[in-house]
Amino acid sequence: MNEPLVFLPGMMCDARLFWPQLMEFGRDRAVMVAPVTGASSIGAIAAQVLDASPNRFALAGLSMGGIVAMEVLRRAPERVTRLALFDTSPLPETPQVAADREPQIVAVRSGRLASMMREEIGPRCLAPGPNRGEILNLVVDMAETLGPDVFVAQSRALQRRPDQQKVLRTTRVPTLVLCGEYDQIYPVKRHEFMAELIPNADLHVVEGAGHLPTLEQPTLTNKILRDWLETPLVLR
Repeated sequence: MNEPLVFLPGMMCDARLFWPQLMEFGRDRAVMVAPVTGASSIGAIAAQVLDASPNRFALAGLSMGGIVAMEVLRRAPERVTRLALFDTSPLPETPQVAADREPQIVAVRSGRLASMMREEIGPRCLAPGPNRGEILNLVVDMAETLGPDVFVAQSRALQRRPDQQKVLRTTRVPTLVLCGEYDQIYPVKRHEFMAELIPNADLHVVEGAGHLPTLEQPTLTNKILRDWLETPLVLR
C-alpha cells in the first residue's frame, strides 16, 4: 500500500495551495494538508504536525511548510519515509530579513493585510503569465481567511527558525528539492546549495514558475512529485 502523503503549506496559505496535488494523488493514497498555524515557533508547529499525521508518511512542504518539514524530520526521522522541499531554505533568518518583518507586522495589525500581501507576493513570487493575477487573488484570499493573528504568529516563528543544515546532511530518505525558476524569495542558487547538503537529493527547477509551482505549473509539478513518490524507499 502507498504510504500516506502529508503536505505543509507556506506562510498564510491553506490547503488550496495544493489543490491540484490533492486531486492528483488522492486517487491512489491517503493525502492530507496539515496547517502550519496555531503556534509562534517552528518547533511547536512541527509538534502539532506530528500529532496530526499518520505513523509513517511521505512529507512535502513549500516555503514555510518546508521549514516546518525539516523540523519534523529532525524530531521524528523514523516517521518520515521521504521528503520534498519546495521553494524553501534550511538556513536561519538573517537579521535583515527578521527586521524587515516588523513593519509588515505593523501594517497587518493596522488592517492592511490584503494590500501588504499583494505588494509582497506579486512582484517577488509569481512568474509572468496569464494566470498570475488569478493566483495572486487566491493567495490574498487565503491570507485573509487565516487573518492577522496567524500572520503575526508565523512571522515570529520564521524570525526564530533554527538552522537545519545538519538535519539535511544526515537524512537518508529519498529527497526532492524543487523550486520555480522565477522565485526571488528562495532563488535557484539557494536550492542548489540545499541539494548539495543532502545525500542523493534530486533537484528540479520548474520552468515558468515562481515561488508557488504547485499552482503555477501543476502538471509538471505533479509529474515530478509522482517520480519522487515512486522512488524506492531506503532501508535503514
